[in-house]
Amino acid sequence: MLAGRFKDNFWEMGDTGPCGPCSEIHYDGRGEAARKQTPGEKLVNQSNPEVIEVWNLVFIQYNRDARGLTPLPARHVDTGMGFERIVRILQGKTSNYDSDVFGPLFTRIRQITGAGDYTGALERQEDIAYRVLADHARTLTFAIADGALPSNEGRGYVLRRILRRAARYGLVLDVHEPFLYKLVPTIVESMGPIFPELVSRAQHAANVIEAEEISFDRTLERGMSIFAADVEELAGQKKGQISGEKAFRLYDTYGFPLDLTQLMAEERGLTVDVGRFQELMQEQRSRAQASQKNAVYEADSLAERLPETDDTQKYHTTMLTGRLLGYVQEDQYITEGSVPAGVKVGLVLDRTCAYAESGGQVGDQGTISAGAVRFVFEDTQRIGSATVHFGSTEQNTLAVGMELNIAIDPAREDTQRNHTATHLLQWALQQVLGAHAHQEGSLVTVDYLRFDFTHPKALTAEQIHEVEKRVREQIAAAAPVSFRVMPTGAARKLGAMALFSEKYGDNVRVLAIGAASQDTLEEAFSREFCGGTHVHNTRDIGSFKIIREESVATGVRRIIAMTGRALNEMMYKHSEIVGELTALLKATPEQIGARVAALIEDNKKLKKQMKKEGGASLKNSAEELLDQAETAGGAKIIVGQLPAADADAVRSQIDWLRKKAQSAAIVLASATEDGKVLLFAAVTDDLIGKGLKAGDIVKEIAPIVGGGGGGRPQMAQAGGKEVGRIPEALKAAKEMIHAKLKG
Repeated sequence: MLAGRFKDNFWEMGDTGPCGPCSEIHYDGRGEAARKQTPGEKLVNQSNPEVIEVWNLVFIQYNRDARGLTPLPARHVDTGMGFERIVRILQGKTSNYDSDVFGPLFTRIRQITGAGDYTGALERQEDIAYRVLADHARTLTFAIADGALPSNEGRGYVLRRILRRAARYGLVLDVHEPFLYKLVPTIVESMGPIFPELVSRAQHAANVIEAEEISFDRTLERGMSIFAADVEELAGQKKGQISGEKAFRLYDTYGFPLDLTQLMAEERGLTVDVGRFQELMQEQRSRAQASQKNAVYEADSLAERLPETDDTQKYHTTMLTGRLLGYVQEDQYITEGSVPAGVKVGLVLDRTCAYAESGGQVGDQGTISAGAVRFVFEDTQRIGSATVHFGSTEQNTLAVGMELNIAIDPAREDTQRNHTATHLLQWALQQVLGAHAHQEGSLVTVDYLRFDFTHPKALTAEQIHEVEKRVREQIAAAAPVSFRVMPTGAARKLGAMALFSEKYGDNVRVLAIGAASQDTLEEAFSREFCGGTHVHNTRDIGSFKIIREESVATGVRRIIAMTGRALNEMMYKHSEIVGELTALLKATPEQIGARVAALIEDNKKLKKQMKKEGGASLKNSAEELLDQAETAGGAKIIVGQLPAADADAVRSQIDWLRKKAQSAAIVLASATEDGKVLLFAAVTDDLIGKGLKAGDIVKEIAPIVGGGGGGRPQMAQAGGKEVGRIPEALKAAKEMIHAKLKG
């Protein structure tokens, strides 16, 4: 037993939150001789690989906030065991990776990559790759199965970095195509019996990882191009170091780890400004931590001061009387006096029938009144245990302690239609696409519903039609909608679906569609954990239509749909548009599609003909410019304006001019059809050696036409908006080229 200091034996989750003293259990795995030579207690927490911590018992008894430590009303012991370390000890291994926890994964990695056997060497790159791939693949599979997704922010950003690091280590084993997703079945086979959600979400996890690997391959290619351009720029400037800013951009935007940038730079005889890179990394971390810390503290601080609101009547009525306990103004909770007029505040009552935003459903709107005095609230939020109604009043006569009348805006009925329709949509998606189509998020508003779900590709028109058909059939069937509050375990046994990313308490509310009553929920065809408000019968939804289907993240699709009033209004507007089109096209509604398709085809043919004629015109103009070109030091100076053309067409003429002239400085300008300026500069390699660079030319002349741009020494491009000043810009370009070549 060793006594520890506060620094060593006090566990905290962060700057705020539950915490307490802890007792660490360490294991000395050295031989008898080594133990006699150096007692184990001297090696505790000294980074010795054989004297390791395997367990931590944390006595959670305090809460830390900005004011310090406060005793918790309920205390418990939080035990944290290192699973891999325990297995290592039981199996007599010297490394976690030598145990049978990682054995099946290493075997699968060898089969996929064709790499040699894992040897356990600490410095061998192939063995490091084995460890990184196994560890990262497990992390990705568990996280994605639990509802997380790779993205550019928050936890998703961490996942994306993990995946890209693993993909980079695949190159060490000479793998140049997506392969991490192939490790998912092995992980599920090992861990699935203990974590059943892995089994049900295995295909989703594999789909997401594969799509992300494919995306990273494309990103890597773009990053390689950026790196090559940076190296080329440094060569022109005769510099030998890649700046920290450029290295950070490669890391932050293209997923290049610093060591990869350093390796690629070293191959070209360059170094990287690592110090500046680390500074930029720290700045990014500090910004993220400060933002998160402030937001958490303000919310927690306010929540502690607000009383509990009884909101059980939100499921049963839209009118209620409650007593005003206080109001929130900015970050203060005020419990005396009158509500100020003309200021946005949040009223807190002892009870309410308003629904606070939660589970994807927006908060209610309505009025809180006393006689003729009204407080209009536009939003309802849950802060701690309180329901807060945010809005304002034009008079300052509503005082704390008064009994007030709460009335919910009738538009809540539209929200309820959309919410129940969301449940029908999830049921229909699983019927049409398969059980893998799990909810990833939703938004239920007055005007529309948005539903995010797991699926690897876009829905076909036939699938969308079938989903709509099944939802409408259930609406027409007038299925009853009921609910029951029950223990979470019982709800899961009943087969009720839950959102993977949500954490639930001891009891949950189960919303069922198709059961005759709350006592026969097993008869329902749809059962979900849900705390929202709903219609009593599916016929109340009225109608349903999918408006849009799109991708929102790797392996996640989104559907926007409408019901009831909002859908009827949209259909009426669409009917008016169809009427206008029938008159304009002189066609019946059934003929509109064919007429528009014919017009599009005619337009394509016309554009193709115009492009052909325009290409000939461009070629003639380029030939004229070449014939009229001045010569300086044996090089052609080709400067002039081409007819209106797109960027690709101008580039093709530059390529032709370079081949014809062999040694040339070329500056071409063109005005687009929408009145913008395109500037291009190109310089052959022999003139670059004389100090003339395309990028310098466009940087010099672009401001003249009110624009900017840049590029490589060989080719550069700029845009602008002052077409009338093109001749002035071309004149300046010619003068600059002459000056450089004469010098």
